[in-house]
Amino acid sequence: MIHRERLHQLAVFLRESEQILADWDAYAEEHTDLDSWPLDHVAYGLRAAKRDADTWRSFNRVRSFAKDLLATAEVQVQQLNAAHLQSRWPWQLGTLDDALRQLDALQQQWLEARDALPSSAQPGTLAYDGALAERNAEAWSYLDDWAGHGKVLLEIQAAAQDLPPRPPAALTTTVKSHPRPAAPAPVTRR
Repeated sequence: MIHRERLHQLAVFLRESEQILADWDAYAEEHTDLDSWPLDHVAYGLRAAKRDADTWRSFNRVRSFAKDLLATAEVQVQQLNAAHLQSRWPWQLGTLDDALRQLDALQQQWLEARDALPSSAQPGTLAYDGALAERNAEAWSYLDDWAGHGKVLLEIQAAAQDLPPRPPAALTTTVKSHPRPAAPAPVTRR
């Protein structure tokens, strides 16, 4: 039940991140020249910072249990019959795992930077908001990895629900190591 709720939260993030990216693409299309240079660098930068912050905020609903989602998917992949596996799944799981490690490191760096700020640096001040925006900007590509590849966790869950698992290796080995006795050889009389 908890796993299903976590997958639901992942699906919400995937929908929200898709909308955030669509909004960004529409903004960028409208506010850049033919060579994709921003018409107003300040406004463009502020809008990119909003995109980054919105995506981080959306991913935060998943971040605390993302490692558990990955671990469950890895176990499910091992239990599925090889004929039902997608060859891209291991690569996508690896990409998500790497992105999560990077996001965790960026969050730790942000917490350390925040704690090092003077007490006057509160949300809404340039020092605080600047450091937070820097974390969000550095996180963008890893958040985009989750937005682009996170669906693999839903695909693996669906495959695990729809198909019977392959027999565990221990049972297969046991069956193979205890073959049926051979039929007795026919007796020939002389």
